Amino acid sequence: MEKIIVGLGWDVRKTSGTDFDLDCSVFLVTAEGKVRSEDDFVFFNHLKTSDGSVEHLGDNRTGAGEGDDEVIRVDLTKVSPDIQKIVFAVSIYDGEARRQNFGMVSSAFIRVLNNATRKEIARYDLSEEASNETTLMFGEVYRYGNDWKFKAVGQGFVEGFTALVRHFGIDVS
Repeated sequence: MEKIIVGLGWDVRKTSGTDFDLDCSVFLVTAEGKVRSEDDFVFFNHLKTSDGSVEHLGDNRTGAGEGDDEVIRVDLTKVSPDIQKIVFAVSIYDGEARRQNFGMVSSAFIRVLNNATRKEIARYDLSEEASNETTLMFGEVYRYGNDWKFKAVGQGFVEGFTALVRHFGIDVS
């Protein structure tokens, strides 16, 4: 695998109240488990790393429509040698304030595809896994010798997006 695509999708909330806005974030981390700088953190407000290895194709705030609502492209050949893994996380935007969590989201998923073949490598249904969490590390692509491998993680953060970015060494004070 040299290039992958990560797609995120969900359905619009069917009950009364505020719609859900799910956001995919990507962290390029070293062996210490931290980003080198904020450039290694890709999300709706920082769409591309300076080396072009990771690109977020834009924020979908409603989940309306079929298929992937948000898409991330990753060119593994451009990833710096000191990056050991690329972590993909999903957050409910303003989930704590809106009192929303993944247990309330309908048909949420994230999937990884091989860019060359468009074959789905992994798929994860978020709505069944995290009933109280507002942020969830879905999985990671990590170096294994000269190859890249994928591993599902499924670690949630009840404290939300702020706890997630701090986990990877980003100061949000």
